[in-house]
Amino acid sequence: MGSREICLPPFHPFLGFDMWRLLSDRATAHPDRTFLTWHPFEGEPESWTYAEFHDESLMVAAGLVQAGVQPGDRVLIHLENCPQFLLAWFGCAALHAVAVTTNARSSQDELAYYIADSDAVGAITQPSFEQLVTAAGPNLGWVAVTKPDLPRAPIFAGSADPQGVHLPPADPAAALSIQYTSGTTSRPKGVLWTHANGLWAARTNAAHEGLRSDDVHLAYMPLFHVNALGYSVLPSLWVGARFVLAPKWSTSRFWDIAVQHGCTWLSLMPLSTRAVLASRPPDEHSLRMMAGPTGSVFKDRFGVESIGWWGMTETVSHGIVSDGHDDVPGSIGRVAPEYDIKVVSADGTPISAGQTGALFIRGVRGLSIFAEYWNNPTATSESFDDEGWFATGDLVRLNLDGTFSFMDRAKDMLRVGGENVAASEIERVILDVLGLGEAAVVGRPDEKLDEVPVAFVCVENPDPGLADRVMDACRDRLADFKVPREVHVVGALPHATLDKIHKVELRAAVVADHEALLDAERGWVAAAAADSSAAAG
Repeated sequence: MGSREICLPPFHPFLGFDMWRLLSDRATAHPDRTFLTWHPFEGEPESWTYAEFHDESLMVAAGLVQAGVQPGDRVLIHLENCPQFLLAWFGCAALHAVAVTTNARSSQDELAYYIADSDAVGAITQPSFEQLVTAAGPNLGWVAVTKPDLPRAPIFAGSADPQGVHLPPADPAAALSIQYTSGTTSRPKGVLWTHANGLWAARTNAAHEGLRSDDVHLAYMPLFHVNALGYSVLPSLWVGARFVLAPKWSTSRFWDIAVQHGCTWLSLMPLSTRAVLASRPPDEHSLRMMAGPTGSVFKDRFGVESIGWWGMTETVSHGIVSDGHDDVPGSIGRVAPEYDIKVVSADGTPISAGQTGALFIRGVRGLSIFAEYWNNPTATSESFDDEGWFATGDLVRLNLDGTFSFMDRAKDMLRVGGENVAASEIERVILDVLGLGEAAVVGRPDEKLDEVPVAFVCVENPDPGLADRVMDACRDRLADFKVPREVHVVGALPHATLDKIHKVELRAAVVADHEALLDAERGWVAAAAADSSAAAG
């Protein structure tokens, strides 16, 4: 299983339990209660009770068995938001197969990497991605294609009997899922969750959210992200609540969907936050809680409480979360009681109130913290120190009231419209075009998407079509949101030392006007000439 066997403590909250047993228990306890409502943008909404969802997930499990899937096998799920995504995910969970969930906007090159790295045995996808998946995974044993207009149609053709499926005994240490997340390396890392991790997300996130069985989560973020799956779907399952799944965010449809289905809970990202704050809420809405900026803004405008939090795929739940006593507007909350948190300055000493430092978190591997980076023991070991502290790469400020405010990310990470993008992923593609040369990608602030990638390239004797060739390569090999919005061909790049590109200067340059950018480039060229002279001397 990846680089090691998962070893949980001898006693923990989920002994004798796993994700399939959770779904089965809920289906037995209240079979006729609605679990999932699918609200497509075309066509009528459709709902699944707990019993229906359980039975249809078991049908997927039967199809997987018929395809030869064994416990521990990895199964690629490459789908946009749809009920079949979740049916496939839970079908894998029933068998202790490992769901490999990938970004639906991935390029062929990216998808080929995910398939090879996870050693997926097969894939579940939709018609619009079938050609992409088969081209990216020519060695896949099988590819099952859904019927998007018929969400209740079986994913697998044939007559597999779900009642005859032999399910493995509950094992919370069994691998559950792999979710690829961008980091500062040249390739995304596969974050491995165990069944105990999934159960932790369900139980702990429900507690942090104060979720009740009569709540209705509106889930619109991609299911291949931790927010939708871990913060909306699984907590709803834990408390026996309902959630509404939408294909994606829609500013024009948001209030209509929320009112129609009596939605009470909404998790926001920056784009949707701005859209909601700019809207006029209907009097009859049922929202009682929004996860987003803390303070009085949502209470004043909509009569809705708000909660702040901080978490990442690796932390499973929120290491920092609001408790209703947050005095600093926009804060992300206080230390969650389930985790250890430390924030240190550059010299490793703890910060004081008013200071900013690097955020570290500690939990139990395979339970409250992810198990490992799949197939990457080096990255796993480098992410934890000898005392078990996980380096998040984020910077936070400790406020005077004991809350934290998020300040920045690892400097080479971009946040493009809710997507994490490693600058090095884009640079790798550009350097393949350049051959001998330098490339650097930084984020430029953007009103709609928070920031967008901008590339700087430097080669000797560049040809006039270089920028176009770089853009063509990026469009061919990267998801659309990772493609640079601009490519600047420059005579030199700024360096903090002879070896390291000074991205602080590049970030300043991308927000400057054209003349200021030219002035900056002249300075970089002069500095490079001086460095060359000094090195020669």
